[in-house]
Amino acid sequence: MNATTKKAIKISIPLLLALFFGWYTFSKLPVKEFIPYFKDANYYWIGLGVLLGLLSHLSRAYRWKYMLEPMNYHPKLPNSIMAVFIAYLANFGIPRSGEVLRAAVLTNYENVPFEKGFGTIVAERFADLFMMLTIIAIALYLEFDYIYQFFAEKFNPKTLLFAGLGLLGIGILLLLFFKTSKSKFAVKIRGFVNGLLEGVFSIFKMKQKWAFIFHTIFIWSMYVLMFYVTTFAVPEISNLPLAAILIAFISASFTIAATNGGIFVYPLAIGAAFSLFNIPETPSIAFGWIIWTAQTLIIIICGSLSFIYLPIYNRKK
Repeated sequence: MNATTKKAIKISIPLLLALFFGWYTFSKLPVKEFIPYFKDANYYWIGLGVLLGLLSHLSRAYRWKYMLEPMNYHPKLPNSIMAVFIAYLANFGIPRSGEVLRAAVLTNYENVPFEKGFGTIVAERFADLFMMLTIIAIALYLEFDYIYQFFAEKFNPKTLLFAGLGLLGIGILLLLFFKTSKSKFAVKIRGFVNGLLEGVFSIFKMKQKWAFIFHTIFIWSMYVLMFYVTTFAVPEISNLPLAAILIAFISASFTIAATNGGIFVYPLAIGAAFSLFNIPETPSIAFGWIIWTAQTLIIIICGSLSFIYLPIYNRKK
């Protein structure tokens, strides 16, 4: 499979998934069923959610400097902010393309070598992954009995146990293979993983690692808080238990990585998560559309303005 085919597959699969789930959503629940929820929504809470989302984006841009400082690069904060918004906007077109574009912005306007800028982005993704795993762990702790009971009803516990042991066995075999094999593929994977681990542990070598950790916690706290306060915009789903908020947040977050900014899939993921707690489907999916639309509009506005203003701000260069 050549590089062009691989690139085409990476672009087309998320688009096809988005189209499929878009068709599924509107065939199941027509648009006219969502419109009343948009009309009756409390836009104070939506606006507060948007503000919290903006704070998380600004904190992400500011956090970036802590990873660049050890390499003696000090980009201007406006360039860092615009690079982040441009990256978010690009991900709506081609998933994960934003990371490449974000590093390219600093290469063009701050003379940061592309591979170094991109390396810091990969490293900070591991910090974000750790925060996501922490949120998952909290959700499991709060509702372990309920989640276990749900899966036990859907699947045979023995089947789940054997499946878990099977996956663990496969994981150990793969680990041993990549650790000991001398094949080109294994060596390449081993080098890639070692590089990523080096990037992760570089976080603890930073002079201002505690500031980096603070911003990481702040970013994800704003994400969860943004999701939480926006639920008050739809009276039918207000006063949800924390576990429902976290599980829906986790489900929705995965859709953003899997498709073009979670388009069409994001509301469905929220509806599916809330259904575990016997929350009505229509207001749940309507809430998903409300929060996704609000956050997406901000990304489109700020990302587009960043595209326009970036060369103007750096016109001397």
